[in-house]
Amino acid sequence: MERRDKNNYYLDIAQTVLERGTCLRRNVGAIIVKNDVIISTGYAGAPRGRANCSDLGTCRREIMGIPHGQRYEICRSVHAEQNCIIAAPREEMLGSTMYLVIVDAKTREVVSSASPCNMCRRLIINAGIEKVVTRISKDDYKVYNVEDWVKEDDLEENLGEYK
Repeated sequence: MERRDKNNYYLDIAQTVLERGTCLRRNVGAIIVKNDVIISTGYAGAPRGRANCSDLGTCRREIMGIPHGQRYEICRSVHAEQNCIIAAPREEMLGSTMYLVIVDAKTREVVSSASPCNMCRRLIINAGIEKVVTRISKDDYKVYNVEDWVKEDDLEENLGEYK
């Protein structure tokens, strides 16, 4: 019997975590792992005590026709990456790996091109996470080295939005 490689093992767990998600557009599951120990988990959903989009049956961003990847400040949800980081002590996140799976809520297909948004990238950087592994397909994944995000400072490319 062939054993599942560790990256896919942890991605499978993140994919199970996303089943708790409440977003009507995309379900996202995240876990942080260090030294083969799961530090925390997170999924996308409204802040504690507030109604979830799945409970309301509507998505504000979808009603407004906002494309994926834009205007997250309008979204009711806290991102999976954010919830995962909130739940973990920083000293345990230093040098860790975040595993992330994103699934289209309607088709239930893995979104192979997805990666953390700029807002979540900033949090991942500050948390001290070293790598982010995202699922591309059942057995394939992409590894992001967080240090590359630091070096590829997005300030210049986004300046046009603020001029």
